[in-house]
Amino acid sequence: MDSITHTLFGLALYGTVDKKNMDIKHKRAYLVTAVGASLIPDIDVLSRFWDTEGMYQMWHRGITHSIFLTPFWALLFSLLCLLLFKSKDIKLFFLGWIAVIIHNTSDLFNAWGTGYLEPFSSVRITFGTIPIVDFVVWMIMGIAYIFSKKKQGISPFYFRMAWMFIILHFMVQTIQGLFIYNQYSENYDQVALSAGFIPWTYSVITKKEKEVTIFSDSLFQKKRAQYVLQSSEDANLDMLFDKRPEAKTLYQWAPFVVLVDDNDRIGLFDPRFYRNGQSFLFEYIEKNK
Repeated sequence: MDSITHTLFGLALYGTVDKKNMDIKHKRAYLVTAVGASLIPDIDVLSRFWDTEGMYQMWHRGITHSIFLTPFWALLFSLLCLLLFKSKDIKLFFLGWIAVIIHNTSDLFNAWGTGYLEPFSSVRITFGTIPIVDFVVWMIMGIAYIFSKKKQGISPFYFRMAWMFIILHFMVQTIQGLFIYNQYSENYDQVALSAGFIPWTYSVITKKEKEVTIFSDSLFQKKRAQYVLQSSEDANLDMLFDKRPEAKTLYQWAPFVVLVDDNDRIGLFDPRFYRNGQSFLFEYIEKNK
């Protein structure tokens, strides 16, 4: 998910806490823990500054998003609250733990994928059933916030209900997406799923031999082929990998790629992010340079 959504997750978790009898320091400790722990796995974006080998694609959403690292992040925020707010509340540890688990687990559902089982497995797990920016989640949280302001005495109730609706939304989106995915899996060599911004719509990316087809599909409309791409499967990628190490990382990271080998350039791109004639995950070199 994007940083705004993760921040909203943290604020919604904070909203579930009954703070009637808390002093200002405890409230601040809970807020810092809920929001901070909801964002902390994305600290890996700092690796851009020392990445000299083109490994950022593997590092981002890698070990920092591991389910096995979640207690460490929770402990970190517990110690931070002890230092800053003199708070020894054990509930802060569990709040932080839940926040990090929500971050790492929610990231599994979009097309980018997550190293959820690192360091024991380098496989990027991705379901592709929820868009990275999910406006349905934003709407649910916005409604909970509005109701909480009208009846502040029971505001935690509205945020707890919001979480129930978010879980239901994830379940409905994912069940539909996996049903659509299974309709393609027997007819193609490789299949990937990417949820659209409109609820219950999906891009289904298929590959059979050298042909990659991107379909628009949902349970309530007939599938439509949006793009048909040809992959130059015989391309020699040695020079590309040597001059553009990011390309080798993308080749290993993506479920499958489209290879480009024409008169001007040699490269590869991830077709899951193909829009309007190009993919923003495209690594290539010019042949005449």
